[in-house]
Amino acid sequence: MTLALEPAPAPRGPIARLVESAAFRHTITTLILINAAILGLMTYDLPAGAMTALDWADRAIIGVFVVEIVLKLIVQRHNFFRSGWNWFDFTVVALSLVPDAGPFTVLRALRVLRLFRLFSVVPEMRRVVEALGKAIPGMGAILLVLCVIFYVGAVMGAKLFAGTHPEFFANLGASAFTLFQVMTLESWSMGVARPVIAEHPYAWVFFVGFIVLTSFAVLNLFIAVIVDSMQSKHFAAEDERQQAAHDERSQLLTELRALRAEVSELRTELKAQPPEPGSMDSKRSDKDA
Repeated sequence: MTLALEPAPAPRGPIARLVESAAFRHTITTLILINAAILGLMTYDLPAGAMTALDWADRAIIGVFVVEIVLKLIVQRHNFFRSGWNWFDFTVVALSLVPDAGPFTVLRALRVLRLFRLFSVVPEMRRVVEALGKAIPGMGAILLVLCVIFYVGAVMGAKLFAGTHPEFFANLGASAFTLFQVMTLESWSMGVARPVIAEHPYAWVFFVGFIVLTSFAVLNLFIAVIVDSMQSKHFAAEDERQQAAHDERSQLLTELRALRAEVSELRTELKAQPPEPGSMDSKRSDKDA
């Protein structure tokens, strides 16, 4: 009988260890921040030499990003494209390689999106984005409610105030835009409400009611959904950690029971074997005889 041992995990290659190391991740994060600073500096009217140096630094950082994507492709192979974050990184880096000429100039302007790679590199920011993504279905339902309120309010505003204030409520589109300004509380009192109230004394009921429904009620529902999604994400991560710890304890207990059973079996086999000649047990047996 032999003691059964589990096979050791296959050793990871040096490229995999490099890509998954904390130093590599911190280096990429630092380069993203430096690249963001370079893109910001290039928006100023700097001397030609400084612009050339910044352009070469930008190209060098793009080269590092390309090498990073290639290394990840080598390590993960077909599994690379199973992650949405890898798709995001691949697309952003690919946009950075678009030539800055002709019809591609507009796409070239999207290279500033490289700063968004912080979302995929920094785990804390990634969890926030994932929580926001999970909150989208709930936010969609609230957005539909807000659209209904806006439509009703815009039609009412156009019917009530278009005759005296066509600059605010001439039609459905103008009325909706005016109500959007009111919802954001941007100059809604002096810029919109008071001029209308001067002609329609009871118009304050319309504006106050709209603000209460939108700014104080519906928009707060967006915050509630986002907070609930963040808490759910936190609780889910905590449950995963607890489940992983429970599975590890269960595995250790199973291995410990198996080891005890094998040790007990080994002791039984040793007791069942006759003592070898010349051993203490053999001498004791001869003396007893």
